[in-house]
Amino acid sequence: MVPKQEKAYAIVVGIDTMQGLQTARILARHDIPVIAIARDLRHHACRTNVCVRIIEADTTGDDLVQVLNTLGPELPCKAVLYPCHDKAVGLVSEHRSKLADWYHIVLAGNDVIEALSDKPRFYALASAQGVAVPQTFILRSLEDAKQAAKELRFPCVVKPVRRSVVWDAHTMSKAFRAEDRDELLAIYERVEGWTSALVAQQWIMGTDADLYSCNCYYDRRGRLAASFVARKLRQWPPRVGSSCLGEECRNDVVLDAAVRIFDSVGYVGLGYIEMKRDARTGEHYAIEANVGRPTGRSAIAEAGGVEMLYAMYCDALDLPLPAELRQEYLGVKWIDLRHDIQSAVYYLRKRELTLADWYRSWRGPKAYAVFSWSDPKPFWADLWRAIGILASRKERALRRQNLTAGSGETAPTSTGPREDVGT
Repeated sequence: MVPKQEKAYAIVVGIDTMQGLQTARILARHDIPVIAIARDLRHHACRTNVCVRIIEADTTGDDLVQVLNTLGPELPCKAVLYPCHDKAVGLVSEHRSKLADWYHIVLAGNDVIEALSDKPRFYALASAQGVAVPQTFILRSLEDAKQAAKELRFPCVVKPVRRSVVWDAHTMSKAFRAEDRDELLAIYERVEGWTSALVAQQWIMGTDADLYSCNCYYDRRGRLAASFVARKLRQWPPRVGSSCLGEECRNDVVLDAAVRIFDSVGYVGLGYIEMKRDARTGEHYAIEANVGRPTGRSAIAEAGGVEMLYAMYCDALDLPLPAELRQEYLGVKWIDLRHDIQSAVYYLRKRELTLADWYRSWRGPKAYAVFSWSDPKPFWADLWRAIGILASRKERALRRQNLTAGSGETAPTSTGPREDVGT
């Protein structure tokens, strides 16, 4: 049974993700009752103490829609729905008419979600708005891969058009770096069965710190209500992974590009654009969009005074928006402690980071990905799982293989320091 509450519930789909855990914590800090849905109740995030209830369901399939429709009549009033990973966004968007009786759904039209989620269509949209995109080829066959190998400027990056459960089951890396034609074809033959299609893309030269992002919230009327710009400082896996240390910053080029892209499609809801600055030319390139869901930057935006997720809750219920929606550039850092320690050790061994640099990179006001003094169990459960992986020779070998493949460490034609892939 669902306890009676004075406030409408927030339903967090995908609590068993970093962004799902952060979303639940942020909303709970605003005294919003949270019900979460998880694909895997054994996940460390499901140890959180901020949820009224956590329901187990396959959040990547039609079971999610059935569970939501079963839960809906139990609620005292319409809840606000927060899908927290791409598959959940797609399912909620596709079935919104079935869910609308029970949930406030703040999403752009399904055609807009599809256009921005699909990398080739996103690059076309960005180009139409005058935003630079890397040289890109879509690989749906070995012949496509051979053609790309003839025309691409190397090094290049190979990544899925859309990450799938199968992809994530095979690797921690979001992408793979190819140094030359032969390596591109070898990567294609290795991973082509993990996803429906692949992207082979020019490698934009730069370090982790050249990767910028802009999170936005567009209200139900399609008006920009909030924006927040940040950049990566380190990521895990190294060079080809997700942010493990970031900081808020000012970059009006990135902000302007993100707003132009979202405005061009009449956007509604939570949106994110990632761009990479070419360290040689200073030009910014659109890398990817995440749409309809919170991202890992939600916690740093909240810590920086931009209450984006709470704004969505208020907007959905036709309540006044929070006053704190303007970025003040306070220098807030965002840290995924365990992964940043791993990343820092990697760069220390490569002599691309010093202990003094590492210390300075953590200074200032902070927000955390998993760690929380008031909700400690997810962090300790994650740490215990990591210790188990470390103790397993098989798991260590698999992780080492994934890391070297992703970062190009085994590439025979390496020249100079490795640089970030930009995903």
